[in-house]
Amino acid sequence: MTDTPGIVIAGASGRMGRMLIRTVTESDAARLVGAVERRGSEWIGRDAGDLIGGGALGVTITDDPLAAMARAQAVIDFTTPAATVEFAALAAQARAVHVIGTTGLTEADLHKIALAAHHAVIVRAGNMSLGVNLLVEITRKVAAALDADYDIEVIEAHHRHKVDAPSGTALMLGQAAAQGRGINHGEMTDRARDGITGPRARGHIGYSAIRGGDIVGEHDVLFAGAGERVILRHVATDRAIFARGALKAALWGQDRAPGEYSMADVLGF
Repeated sequence: MTDTPGIVIAGASGRMGRMLIRTVTESDAARLVGAVERRGSEWIGRDAGDLIGGGALGVTITDDPLAAMARAQAVIDFTTPAATVEFAALAAQARAVHVIGTTGLTEADLHKIALAAHHAVIVRAGNMSLGVNLLVEITRKVAAALDADYDIEVIEAHHRHKVDAPSGTALMLGQAAAQGRGINHGEMTDRARDGITGPRARGHIGYSAIRGGDIVGEHDVLFAGAGERVILRHVATDRAIFARGALKAALWGQDRAPGEYSMADVLGF
């Protein structure tokens, strides 16, 4: 495209929404053209600059997502599953690239998003950071190299406000491990353990979740064998890495053919 792409931020008043507004306004490659909040939000009608403690940006926060998307080339969405499904249909109607960082999506949600991807570009990932997506590729390769004598456990930690578990990133890592092993992820995972659980099932991928404080995001993939352990780790200390990755995805999606893409596509892995 010859013009600088216009970006709409959904969930503008949230932690990621504010970070995304700051990231877009600081970028020379994109411009903020819309900020969307839920109906009834106290932020409706105010300038988006108020969300980041800066001067006026000339963008009014609205609860009308279609009107905002109508003048945009991309929407970046770290909201809730129900909102994301709605935004997917609206972004497809507006032919805007839809970058989805929302986690906790059900199979029914994913089906609706896939339908929207017939008409527009959707980039969806449980984590937008370069480092995490590199870790996903490494996890796949290590899982392929180490057989079921090595138990796999995905351990993740996040802040006290996170509402879903395992995290979207943890699931990305577990799915990559399953692909590397050539097993069905849905049939070979243990999501929680409590009480007398019996011995660990051979070949299963386990998940452990920690919630507390202001932890941005920590993910370990543990391969535990007899006499040794291999631990792959990523630690996020600043949400800006997710915002920068999401903006990169929004720019990458310009002029692509309609379809559903991942950050692996964006990063060329």
